[in-house]
Amino acid sequence: MNYLLKVGYFPLKKLINLFKNYLYFSAMCYEVSSTKEIPEIIEYSNAEFEIPFEYEPFYHRSAFGYPNLQIIKMDAPDEIYPATWGFVPEWAMENIEGFRKKYPTFNARSETLFSSNTYKQSARDKRCLIIADGFFEPHKENKISIPNFCYIPSKKYKDGRDLFVFAGLYSEMDEFAYTCTIITKEANDFFAEIHNEKKRMPLVLDDDLKTEWFNDSLSEKNIKELMLNGFTSKEFIAHPVSRDLYN
Repeated sequence: MNYLLKVGYFPLKKLINLFKNYLYFSAMCYEVSSTKEIPEIIEYSNAEFEIPFEYEPFYHRSAFGYPNLQIIKMDAPDEIYPATWGFVPEWAMENIEGFRKKYPTFNARSETLFSSNTYKQSARDKRCLIIADGFFEPHKENKISIPNFCYIPSKKYKDGRDLFVFAGLYSEMDEFAYTCTIITKEANDFFAEIHNEKKRMPLVLDDDLKTEWFNDSLSEKNIKELMLNGFTSKEFIAHPVSRDLYN
């Protein structure tokens, strides 16, 4: 006979789903899009895919599935690698599953990066760029959370969306095996209207600052200034999409 684990009289599975929904509805950046083909990404980034068979274009991926995102590391600016979304610091590598159950690390707050035991070492020497062309933000209306798709419009690509990079951090699990997180910060006026409950946004790095983000001589103060002022100068647009995205 199969028994359903319960906490009191409440099914544990339902509790887990409710917790995930809470994170979805209140979270910063847990869902991204990357619809471009490999040649388009190579042209944009001036970097080559080291493991190209690991990449397939996608409209929507949730962080809770621990998908691979494509990153460019500061020590290899001409190379693109897949990295599991959900940062694991070096000190937690012996118990990754236990760490993930305890700590959600899909996003890293810029304001506390250097005071966090999880992120502070990678903030110094393992910064990365995470390639995307869109992401989804929760917008609250009448106590209901509605996902909004956010992107930079562009006539260059057939889908009308420009490529960009998130500022991120990575860790190395094994040779050519990485984890990553997207850095977030206080929302600007536009994203405060979209993400109107938490008022946060991912740090979409200005194209002119990508090289500087990889500068290994940056001080902690320099990195903080980059995170504070480095959001892209390009304008985003956003529109609501179906709540089925959360299912």
